[in-house]
Amino acid sequence: MGFIYEGLLKAFQLLFDGNPETWSAVYITLCVSSLSIFLTILLGAPLGFVLGYYRFKGRETLRMFTDTLLSFPTVVIGLLVYSLVSRQGPFGDYGLLFTLPGIAIGQVMLGMPIVVAMVANAVENAESGMKETLLTLGADKFQVLWATLWETRYHLMLAGVAAYGRIVSEIGISMMVGGNIKWHTRTITTAIALETGKGEFAMGIALGVVLLIIAFGVNFSVAKLKRRAGQ
Repeated sequence: MGFIYEGLLKAFQLLFDGNPETWSAVYITLCVSSLSIFLTILLGAPLGFVLGYYRFKGRETLRMFTDTLLSFPTVVIGLLVYSLVSRQGPFGDYGLLFTLPGIAIGQVMLGMPIVVAMVANAVENAESGMKETLLTLGADKFQVLWATLWETRYHLMLAGVAAYGRIVSEIGISMMVGGNIKWHTRTITTAIALETGKGEFAMGIALGVVLLIIAFGVNFSVAKLKRRAGQ
């Protein structure tokens, strides 16, 4: 237990002394995860709403496909994105390999199924019992659409928070597509894996503490939104 205590002590020293390598990984993680969740919500929320609100041919197949993607391994996504953005890939000319935008592409692919599935499920549940009531009261289609959006507003936020928790804690995509380059693409998770492998437990614990704080914030937000959504 001694090395754990020493590791925790050094970890807090690294954090509070402003160790540049430690905070570089934190800054990069926050930057790329913020970009990823913005694009994930921007693309995934409308798709989820369409999937849950409208009835069309092949809808059930799309729902099944989306649900399957929820368990897609991050290393497989990383491999797929790597093959697309490498020099031999179709997007190799854009120079996305070993960059933060390249990592963001993979993280969007990771987070989108979560947002699409949760939004579709929330809209479907809200719309099924509310649509008939509103139409009976004389509401038009636009009013029904707006009422559905308002009814599911907390579920939409919950989907975004859940996706962010998955994105910020992944390692496979960041390692394969980002390359774990110091000062450039090294995130919290890849830095933890690297430093622990080198025996630098203090650095790994310091970054782990930051990741735990972020995870706590995400889980706290999820709990608050679940209570709001259940009202």
